[in-house]
Amino acid sequence: MRSSKPAAFLSLPTLFLIMVASPVTNAADYSLDESWPAPLPESIQWGQVPNVTLDDQGHIYAFHRETPPVLKFNHAGALIDSWGEHWITRPHGFRFGPHGYLWATDYDPRNGHTVTKFDTDGRVHLRLGARGFRGKGPNTFNGPTDVAVAENGDIFVADGHWNNRIVKYSAEGRYLLEWGSKGAQEGEFDLPHSIVIDRRGRVLVADRGNSRIQLFDQEGSYLDQWSQFGRPSGLFIDNDDVLYVADYQVKHGITYGSADDGKILGFIGGTDPEGVSVDSAGNVYAAEVLGGAESEGKIVKRFNK
Repeated sequence: MRSSKPAAFLSLPTLFLIMVASPVTNAADYSLDESWPAPLPESIQWGQVPNVTLDDQGHIYAFHRETPPVLKFNHAGALIDSWGEHWITRPHGFRFGPHGYLWATDYDPRNGHTVTKFDTDGRVHLRLGARGFRGKGPNTFNGPTDVAVAENGDIFVADGHWNNRIVKYSAEGRYLLEWGSKGAQEGEFDLPHSIVIDRRGRVLVADRGNSRIQLFDQEGSYLDQWSQFGRPSGLFIDNDDVLYVADYQVKHGITYGSADDGKILGFIGGTDPEGVSVDSAGNVYAAEVLGGAESEGKIVKRFNK
């Protein structure tokens, strides 16, 4: 005999609790834009591209190891300007700062060891370090890898390829402090390869040799570390507080997640990037140095969101 009991149902409060307890992933889909960038003029060929950055007008800059080292593109991927052969020998870090200037590091063992601030037309405004002189003093570097600028203008240099330290300067270039040494303990580094400052003012350092990102305050005090992003080479934080991490050695792609707590949100494959940047529409630019499982290398790729 069929039961006369009503069918089981869930109350609205119970349904609400289930929905809250079940995480919803809104990971964006990305597709490679095979038409970007446009072919370069015959007089210029692609070299290794350790980094890519964008200015506040939406121009894209590739920093590559050929002449000229700075290539400036419009959004459509057409080359509109180039410069830099007189002040850079071996490009490495490259970043657009919060006050409208570009910052570049030169880690050439013989003629580099400098950090240069210049405008978007290529005019030099400040240089830190002494070209061709390596050292570990307040005004010398040994293989600087990247630079980040705080909202108040303070400058943070990842002096990473051989010195394994972070050096802080005032906006005018006056030495303030430094931290770090070779090692794997908290606050130590094994090739600090990239550096960014998040909206909370924390300094995030891609400690590549130790396969982690270390977090500090702006006085160099250790806060935390994240190992879920692989072997990080390049870091970028977008306007939505999303952290993008380039890794061409272990994960072979770009892992992105929350810049607040490090929670992973997604992954972009099809590239072996050393550097990464993101435009205002959320499109991701991957800078490639070497070929690998996902790439032939030596170009910038755009992944449309």
